[in-house]
Amino acid sequence: MTTRKKQVHLAAHFPGVNNTTVWSTPESGSQVDFASFKHLAETAERGLFDFFFLAEGLRLREHLGRIHDLDVVGRPDTFTVLDALAGVTEKLGLAGTINSTFNEPFELAKQFASLDHLSGGRAAWNVVTSSDAFTGENFRRGGYLDYEQRYQRAAEVVDAARALWDAWPEDALTVDRAAGIFARDVPETAFHGEHIEFTGRFVLPRSPQGHPVLLQAGDSDGGREFGARSADAIFTGHGTLEAGRAFYANVKDRLAKYGRERDELKILPAATFVLGDTDAEAHERAAQIRLQQVSPQTAISFLEQVWGRDLSGYDPDGPLPEVEPSGDVTITRGRVRHRKDPLAVAEEWRAKAEAENLTIRQLVIEVTSRQQFVGTPAGVAEQIDTYVQTDASDGFILVPHLTPHGLDEFVDRVVPELQERGSFRTEYTGSTLREHLGLAHPAQRQRRRPPVSEHRSEGVRAS
Repeated sequence: MTTRKKQVHLAAHFPGVNNTTVWSTPESGSQVDFASFKHLAETAERGLFDFFFLAEGLRLREHLGRIHDLDVVGRPDTFTVLDALAGVTEKLGLAGTINSTFNEPFELAKQFASLDHLSGGRAAWNVVTSSDAFTGENFRRGGYLDYEQRYQRAAEVVDAARALWDAWPEDALTVDRAAGIFARDVPETAFHGEHIEFTGRFVLPRSPQGHPVLLQAGDSDGGREFGARSADAIFTGHGTLEAGRAFYANVKDRLAKYGRERDELKILPAATFVLGDTDAEAHERAAQIRLQQVSPQTAISFLEQVWGRDLSGYDPDGPLPEVEPSGDVTITRGRVRHRKDPLAVAEEWRAKAEAENLTIRQLVIEVTSRQQFVGTPAGVAEQIDTYVQTDASDGFILVPHLTPHGLDEFVDRVVPELQERGSFRTEYTGSTLREHLGLAHPAQRQRRRPPVSEHRSEGVRAS
C-alpha cells in the first residue's frame, strides 16, 4: 500500500522595502498601488497557494536620527488591502499582521470576523507583539509593557477575541420572517484578565471558519510557547535543515500539554528563492541579487545597529571596525534586528569574518540571509520537498525579491515540479483557509440554545 506524501503548504509574502528586496531596480513596482497587491495575490491563487501574507509596520524606523529602512510601513492599511483582495480572489487565504499590544480585542475580533465573512472563510491573523516604547508613542496605550509581559497580553487578546467569535450560537441568525425575528438574543461576553477586561455583546454572527486562522511569528521560548498554546501556524525562520528539524520537533513537542495533536499546528518558515536553467546560473544570479539587496550604505547602517556608533568613515568593502561596540542601543529606534549582547554579537561576527575572509558588506549579506532555495526549478522543488518530508517544516512562506512580479517564475516553473512529485495540490479541494491547511473547524465553546420556538421572546426584532 502506497503512503500519501505530506503535502507542501505554500504562502506568498508581499515584500517590503528592506534588505530582502531589490526595490531600487526598475522592475520593482509600487508598494501603494492596488495593482501590485492584486497581481501577487492572483499569481499566488493561480499557483494554488494556501494564502497571501501581509506584514505591517507601526512606525517609521529611525537610524542616527533619520528615517531609515522603511520595511513594511508606507503602504496602505492591512485590512483595507485584504478586504479589497477578497473581491478579486476566490480561494486564496488572506493573512494580515496585526499587533496585539496596541489594539483592543473587540475591534480585532470584529475586523477579522468581517474579513472572514466577506471572503467566505479565508481570513488569517498573524498575531505579533511589541514592547517597544518608541513605537508605542504612536498609541494612547504607549509602550508600557515590559518585554516579559507582551505574550501574556497577547494570550489574553487572543482568548478574548475567541470568546467574542464564539458569542453567537450557530443558529442565532434566524431570519424568521413570519415571526418577525431576525436573530436570537446574543448572550453577553464577559472577559476578566490582567490586561483585558470587558463585558458586552458581539456584533457579528459566527463567521464561515468559526475562528480566523491564527498565525504567530517569533522564535523566543515565550514565542514558541505562545504558538503551541494558541496558534494554528507559526511563521518562523531557520537557515539549515538541521535547525529546521530541531525547531519543528521542539514546538510540536509542546502541543501535548495543551491537549493538542501535532497536526493542529503548521510550521511555515519564511524563505526566498532564486531560479536558473542550471545550478551555476542560479547561484550566480543569487549572488547578484544579494549585492543589490545589501548596498554599501545598507551594510554600514546594519553594522551600526550592533556597534551603536557612527561607522560612516569605514569602507563597506573593508574589514570590520577594530573599535568595540559602544553599548548604545538607541542609535536605531523602532524595529531592531539584534536584541543580543552587542559585545557577544561583535565577537561572533569577527570570528566569522576572519574565518571566511569577509568584508563588512559580505558579512552583512551572510548574517542577514534567510532560508534560501537556489537552483533549477526541479532542484528547488526537491529542496522544498525534502524539508517537508523530513519534518523540518510543513511548508514555506515565500518572500520574492521583486514587487509584484517576483512570484511569477516560481508558480510557472516550480509548482509543476512539486505537483509532479505528488507533494502539492493540482486543484483547490476546499473553499476556506482552514480546509487548505487541513485544520479542523474550531468547536464552539458556547452551549447551543434551544430552538427559536422556545425562545421567541429573546429574539432581536427587526425595526
